[in-house]
Parts: sequence; structure tokens; C-alpha cells
Amino acid sequence: MNIVIKVNDEIKAKMIEYYKDKRRDKVIPYVVFQAQDEDTVITMYESGKVMFQGVSADVDAAMWGVALENTKEEKEKKKKENQKYYLCNSVGSDEVGTGDYFGPIVVTATYVPKEEIPFLESLGVMDSKKIDDNKILKIAPQIAQRIKYRSIILSNQEYNEKYTKDVNMNKIKAIMHNKALYQLMTEENPTIDYIIVDEFAREKRYYEYLEGIPDIQRNITFLTKAEDQNLAVACGSIISRYLFLKEFDKLCDQIHFPLPKGAGSDVDRIGEEIVEKYGKEKLKEIAKLNFRNTERILHTMIY
Repeated sequence: MNIVIKVNDEIKAKMIEYYKDKRRDKVIPYVVFQAQDEDTVITMYESGKVMFQGVSADVDAAMWGVALENTKEEKEKKKKENQKYYLCNSVGSDEVGTGDYFGPIVVTATYVPKEEIPFLESLGVMDSKKIDDNKILKIAPQIAQRIKYRSIILSNQEYNEKYTKDVNMNKIKAIMHNKALYQLMTEENPTIDYIIVDEFAREKRYYEYLEGIPDIQRNITFLTKAEDQNLAVACGSIISRYLFLKEFDKLCDQIHFPLPKGAGSDVDRIGEEIVEKYGKEKLKEIAKLNFRNTERILHTMIY
């Protein structure tokens, strides 16, 4: 599948920053960059056009195309459509940690009945990426006391054992989302209007990732930017971030290094120091080895 969109300078700058650690090395005439994000190849041309190629091209393109829908009519139409996913009884799930070289992947599914919406609004609940960590640490325990949830934490060592040529990040995410959702639905048996997952893969591909899994949660609604449209997904995002931060701090204390988040150059520098002190085998325990950081870290070391 090929999808082409036109982006303005603001979105162009955001995309350049977002895909900086996922770029391919080859240089192509009239191309600003080419990157690969899981199943999708993204090519940005100097003209401002961006091509998305792959099975999830429509999903990845929609993430940036939505940002261009800036007319009043389009906003009002979208707001009306989204209300049904906001003012409802819902179960939703979201993940944290997939873009961090250090630290675990955390997926949380939550159940939000309509009567809890005012409480969550009073806390300022929204996507965890839009809330600073200090607020996350403050409001997540309050949410957890009122809202039913199930969380799955995958350590980096477990991630490295699972990640293979045939088991990529999206497959791992799908399995984790399914497990959290299935546990919540079967153990709590909530009354719901929707089960919502932030769309990181098309519905067909999502269920293909789950082939061979005995217990599968179905009847899921997949939405792009679901954390902005549904409070259950937003709560999942916040609780996941809270657990990620706690586990991240434990990891820092364990290896006596102030680990940086993300996957930038500061991560490479700390990674080199860790390898110097503990040896390259330590990365299997604390880092996601398939990230390009591993290659950059080890190429700078002399053994």
C-alpha cells in the first residue's frame, strides 16, 4: 500500500525530528530523508510530499494527515464523531517504552465507566506524552485507586529473548495488548460500549500477529490517536508511563548510572560507559538490542 500526503513546514519539522533515529543511510536525489518505522517505509521529498509504503502505510500517514485538518468545519465534524468514543463506557489500552533504548515496555488496559469521566477530567487526564512526568507520578496513583486496570511489563531481557526476524516490535505489542485486554475483560466482566486500542497496525494485521495465541480479545475498535479520543486509552497511557518511570528508576539504581530516556546520542554515550564498566553482555539485560544504538555503541568500543 502506498499513501502520499502533503505536509506544511511545521509538520515537516516535526516529522524530521520524529524519524531521526529511524532513518536509512542511503542518499536519494530530491529526498529529505527515508526512514523505516516497523512495517512502513517513509520517504519525505523536498517538495513537501511524503510517501508511506507498507501494510500499515495508511495508519502511519493518518497520524500526520490529521494534523493538516485545520479548518473549522473539519474540526467540528471530527469532534462530533469522536464524542461517541469519549462519552461512553469503555475499555482501552496503550503502551509506553517502545521508543526507549533503556527501560521496559509497559501496556495497560483500563475500564472507564461514564460516571468516572468527570473525575478523570478534574485530574486533567490526557495522553501521557502530553503530561510531564511529575504530574504523571501525582495523578496515576489516584487513577489506579478508582479505575480497574491490568498492566503487562516486559523487561528488556525478555524483549531481547522474544525479538527475532519473525517477531518484531508490533507483534510483541499486539501480544501484550491482547493479554492485558483479555485479562481485564474476563476478570472484571465490565459493561462496555467499546474496546479501543490505539492503531499501531491495521485490524487484519493485528489479529495476524496473534495467530497461535489461545485467548484472543476481539470486537476491538482501532483508532488513530486513540489516547486523544478516549479516556480509557488515556488512562492506560498514564498508568503505563507511571510504571515505566518506576521501573526505569529501579534500573538506574541497579546499575548505578543515570540512564537517559529515548534513543538519542546521549543514550549512546551512556551505553558506551556501561559497556566499559560491565561488558557488552550487560546490554542484553537493560537495553533493546535491535535499536541502532547498539550498533553505534559497540562500534565505538575496542575489544
